[in-house]
Amino acid sequence: MTITTATIPDSAPMRVDAATGLLVGARQVLSPHFDARPAGVKPDLLVVHGISLPPGEFGGPWIDRLFTGTLPLDTHPYFRAIAGSRVSAHVLIRRDGAIVQYVPFGARAWHAGQSEYDGRRSCNDFSIGIELEGTDETPYTDAQYEELARLAAALFDAYPSLGPEHIVGHSDIAPDRKTDPGPLFNWRRVRTLVEERTALR
Repeated sequence: MTITTATIPDSAPMRVDAATGLLVGARQVLSPHFDARPAGVKPDLLVVHGISLPPGEFGGPWIDRLFTGTLPLDTHPYFRAIAGSRVSAHVLIRRDGAIVQYVPFGARAWHAGQSEYDGRRSCNDFSIGIELEGTDETPYTDAQYEELARLAAALFDAYPSLGPEHIVGHSDIAPDRKTDPGPLFNWRRVRTLVEERTALR
């Protein structure tokens, strides 16, 4: 597990390094759970997820450990239920707005599972997965909304194939299996903030 730590100033625009696919200034905890996108495929969809480990608990190292395949099974009973999971997302936005990156944006993270969007299956191929630390029953924080909008604006700059009209929830691409980011997620707020951030760039 490779970890680098830095801080993105709250007022500064975020920037994605085009050569590496990494978010400049973000904490990096690089996951082994990724592979290459299909040849010629660029990301054109942002998928918003919700996650907490153990379920309903926030903070701690467990999301990092899940996405790096190092979750200690004897720490919590739930961890045994997900033993052997090979999953990842491109980034996590913590409750306080801190961002952790696990997979370069140009690569394929394993976040969507069986999924379909606009007639296309296997959304991992063409999407970027953004996890928000939270649950369906817990309102997300102001910091998370703000950082999600800043991140989206940076991704639009880095990948012209992306745009504000292509931001969806996990529940939108896998409605029979998933409910996240949940009914308390404020889509109107996100779209307004994304429009504001995009206009400033």
